[in-house]
Amino acid sequence: MKLLLKFNLIFLLIFAGGLAAIGQVSWTLLERNAREEIAQSAGLLMDAALATRGYTQGQIAPLLQTQLKYTFLPQTIAAYSATEVFNDVRKKHPEYSYKEAVLNPTNPRDRAVEWESDIVQQFRNNKESTEIIGDRDTPNGRSFYVARPLRIVNPACLQCHSTVEAAPPTLIERYGPANGFGWQLNEVVGAQIISVPTKVPLDRAQKAFNLFMTATGTVFVLIGIMVASAGLAVMLRHHLLQVVQSHLVLVRDAVIGSAIDASMSDLVSCDEEQVRDALSQDTLRYSTMTSSVASELVPSAITGVAVAAVLLVMDPLLFATVTLLL
Repeated sequence: MKLLLKFNLIFLLIFAGGLAAIGQVSWTLLERNAREEIAQSAGLLMDAALATRGYTQGQIAPLLQTQLKYTFLPQTIAAYSATEVFNDVRKKHPEYSYKEAVLNPTNPRDRAVEWESDIVQQFRNNKESTEIIGDRDTPNGRSFYVARPLRIVNPACLQCHSTVEAAPPTLIERYGPANGFGWQLNEVVGAQIISVPTKVPLDRAQKAFNLFMTATGTVFVLIGIMVASAGLAVMLRHHLLQVVQSHLVLVRDAVIGSAIDASMSDLVSCDEEQVRDALSQDTLRYSTMTSSVASELVPSAITGVAVAAVLLVMDPLLFATVTLLL
C-alpha cells in the first residue's frame, strides 16, 4: 500500500505540474495574440487618420484658398479634418480616441495634457524615435496607445505658425494671437496619439483560455480515473490472490493431514505403488478444490474492480479511505 500511495502522489504531482505548464504556455500565446490584434487595430486607425490628413492637404485645402482670404476655414487644416472624422467615429465607439496633442496649439482643444506632454517630450529628446507604444488606465478601462511625432517638415506650415505678423488675418480673427506661433522647421511640436481599448480582445482571450483549460483538465481527470482504476484492480488482484493462497494452503494441509491419519495404519502393510496411488488421489482432490475456490473468487474479484471504479468516480474521498485501509 505504501508503494500505491507513492504512485498516486507522484501521479498527482505530474498532473498538477503538467496542467500548470500547459496553462502558462497557452495563456502566454493567447495574450500575445490579443495584444497583436490590439496593435493592428491601433495601426489601422493611425493609417486612416494619416490618410484623412493627406486627403485634406492634397485635395481640400487647394480648393478653398480663395475663401481663406475672407474667412478662415478650419476644414482646410489636416489636423482639424482628421480629428473631426475620428470624433464621428467616437459617437459609436467612445472607448477609441485620436488626438493630435500639441504643446503650443492654435486650437485650444489640441493642447496636450500631462501624459501626452510626456510623450511629446520623449520625441523632442530623442530625434530618432518614430513611435511610442504603451498602456494606460482611462475612465473606460485599460487602453493601449500608439504615438507618432508631429514634426514640421513642410515650410508651408510656417505661414500660419511662425509669427503673428506672417499669419493670415482671418486666422488671427478666429483664434487670436496668443497661441500656435513660434514653431520651427523640423521641430517636434506634438504627437499623434491613437488609443484603443484592451478589454474586448483580452476578455476574448480569457474566455478561450478558460474553455481550453476546462477541456484539458477534464481529459486529465479522466486519464487519472483510468490509471487509478487500473492501479486499484492490480492491488485487489494481488490482495485476493494472497487470500486464496492462504486458504488453499490450509485446505491442502487439512486434506493431506486427514488422508495421512486415515491411512497411517495401512501404510505398514502397503507396498510402494499403493502409497503412490494414495498420494495421487489426495493431490487430485486438492487440485479439484483449488479450481473450485478460484472459480468462485475470480468473479468476485472482477466485481470488486468494477465497484472500485464506480466508487472512484462517485466518491473519490471514500475511495481513498478504502485504499488506505486495504
